[in-house]
Amino acid sequence: MPTPPLTRKEIKLALGTLPGWKFAKNTLAKEFKFGSFREAMSFMVRAGFEAEAMDHHPDWTNVYNRVAVRLNTHDAGGRVTAKDIALAKCLQRISWVD
Repeated sequence: MPTPPLTRKEIKLALGTLPGWKFAKNTLAKEFKFGSFREAMSFMVRAGFEAEAMDHHPDWTNVYNRVAVRLNTHDAGGRVTAKDIALAKCLQRISWVD
């Protein structure tokens, strides 16, 4: 069964607990800036294991020390769901940068 999309009010409330995350174009997004390429890759590997365990995978890119993450749920029509909030909270928890 697909996960239902959240309302704008629910998303805004959740963003209050997610420093640096933004909501635009039906996507939660954040860019993490690490001290080096190695740190960025380390974060991506750890995040990949967490995302796989949640069976919810980010749309992300890496350029040197930066990791840009975008989250929405495909089976909810590309809208933000509780699964996206949960993964954003997880990424925030395992990150050592703001």
